[in-house]
Amino acid sequence: MTSPTGPPGAAGAGGGRRLRLIAVTACPTGIAHTYMAAEKLVQAAEALGHEMKVETQGSIGAENVLTDNDVRRADGVIIAADKEVDPARFAGKRVLTVGVAEGIHHPEQLIERVLRAPVYAPAGAGGAVRGPEQAPGRGGRARAVVYRALMNGVSYMIPFVVVGGLLIAVSLALGGQPRPDGGLVIPAGSFWKHVNDIGAIGFTLMVPVLSGYIAYAIADRPALAPGMVGGWIANTGALYGSKSGAGFIGAIVTGFLAGYLVLWIKKIKVPRFVRPIMPIIAIPVVATSVLGLFFVYVLGRPIAWLFEHLTAWLGGLTGASAALLGAVLGLMIAFDMGGPVNKTAFLFGAGLVSANPHVMGMCAAAIPVPPLGQGLATLLRRGLYTEQEREAGLAALFMGFFGITEGAIPFAAARPARVIPANMAGGAVAGAVAGLAAVADRVPHGGPIVALLGAVDGVAMFFVAIAVGAVATAVITVTLLGVGGARPAERGLGPARPATAPVTMRGPAPPEVLSGHLTGRTVRPELAAGTKEEAVRELAGLLAASGEVRDTEELIRAVRAREEVGTTGLGEEIAVPHAKTSAVTAPVVAFGRSARGIEWGSMDGTRARLVFMIAVPDGDAADEHLRILAKLAQRLLDPDFRERLLAAADVDEILRVLAEVR
Repeated sequence: MTSPTGPPGAAGAGGGRRLRLIAVTACPTGIAHTYMAAEKLVQAAEALGHEMKVETQGSIGAENVLTDNDVRRADGVIIAADKEVDPARFAGKRVLTVGVAEGIHHPEQLIERVLRAPVYAPAGAGGAVRGPEQAPGRGGRARAVVYRALMNGVSYMIPFVVVGGLLIAVSLALGGQPRPDGGLVIPAGSFWKHVNDIGAIGFTLMVPVLSGYIAYAIADRPALAPGMVGGWIANTGALYGSKSGAGFIGAIVTGFLAGYLVLWIKKIKVPRFVRPIMPIIAIPVVATSVLGLFFVYVLGRPIAWLFEHLTAWLGGLTGASAALLGAVLGLMIAFDMGGPVNKTAFLFGAGLVSANPHVMGMCAAAIPVPPLGQGLATLLRRGLYTEQEREAGLAALFMGFFGITEGAIPFAAARPARVIPANMAGGAVAGAVAGLAAVADRVPHGGPIVALLGAVDGVAMFFVAIAVGAVATAVITVTLLGVGGARPAERGLGPARPATAPVTMRGPAPPEVLSGHLTGRTVRPELAAGTKEEAVRELAGLLAASGEVRDTEELIRAVRAREEVGTTGLGEEIAVPHAKTSAVTAPVVAFGRSARGIEWGSMDGTRARLVFMIAVPDGDAADEHLRILAKLAQRLLDPDFRERLLAAADVDEILRVLAEVR
């Protein structure tokens, strides 16, 4: 997207030098804001007499890509984005970084500000631009950065969890040999022992990978080594006097510490001759050393203390009722899935295998509950999960069968506030049932596999305990995820504002409107809704009439999640709520008008009178529908087009106006 060009150095509209500017626009979903910001920037540049080329990074990928020649000629770079944009190619240029909404509402100001923006220097900054030029007043941005960093770490960790867990499980299933005491051992030096060792390496790497890529998302490449090394230290208790490492919770801590430590180091002023070595030598070495020593000498000691005192506390519970002890052990097993709390409970049970196998029976019943419960949850409510999470859910079920609690870690790391309590509840139930039924396990391992190998006394109740615990975890998980902090009316648990009656068309409609993604059934000339929440529900109901929505509540949840990242109120009386979600099977668009307007949090303060809801399938790689929707976003910037939409008398006329978008 480029504004008209003129001779280099020509005068601009204000009499100054004609500038050559470039920009990148992007938003998390890449449907509306991306293209509207690009259009606004081009229009503003043209009005001011400057040249502007904008690269859009939308759902259909990068378009109008900036070439090396574009960058070399540019007087300044504007990055209007709510997601990561790698600025490495803009080294030596003035780079202004703001939220995508700034590009829509204040393009002229951005063009003025870019000439005062700092020059981007990789040696001093080392990564994605997030600096002080960020738009003020965006309270949700800090939370979005934290969430994005956490998701980045989880997405890179999942393959290691799956590879490690499945290889260990397969090696045990195919290469394990029963022992006289009912246990399972893989002969040393055998083929399956090597497979098991490879799986163990995958499991060992998953924690530092989680930490490293959390740090990478915050501070880019210089933070990768400190994050990974910090995660390894957190997971290696022997380095700080603990019998167990801090597990994935420790990795999350070290990931964020490494990321923000590197960001702080980047701000230190250094001589020019030192800058080239900062991102590749100075920053990684200093940050890794500081973080590692801090964990060993400061954070590690409380972890070791916790491990020792939990063990002593459990020792004092052996005289308590079996159900209480089982519930406590189940809570601990499910809490951090390999961390100090989990290991304390497991080692406590393993230490009593010979003297009191009933304690290990309680632990063995709780061990598979987190992965089995989370895997079951992905089957119960598929719409609540991404495709990657659903695949991880199947792997978690397999790992749970073999007693590999770590199979639930990706889910707990992604949504700790909801998943960990659900895991703990299920683990407590399983441990309590096993305690009441006097289930005994004679080997230091858990999961259904130990019962099938003959190591468990009370097999029937052992399976009952696991099943009840897994179902409890799954039900609690989907309940918490489904609620998502919404009020009852927003979840369909209370009355929604009544919708107006379906509108019939009085004449033949255009055969193709927005490539068929919008039809007369998904248009409402007057919305009954008075609030944003009510409008989202009403428009979702219209989309459901298209036949392409498999889960209306999940669609509403996805749209609301996008609103939490940043308002879709674009100003000029327009709102375009949208989402990419598995709740729809094909791209769909709904449109509604509000005569009095709906408060949507737009930066220009206007109430939304024209509201489009757009939903496209998660992971859909097709371009055509997104190109059409991008053109719609650009067309809405035309005042005459908006006036005709507002003035259209009925559904038929509305469709005819929208049919102009091609």
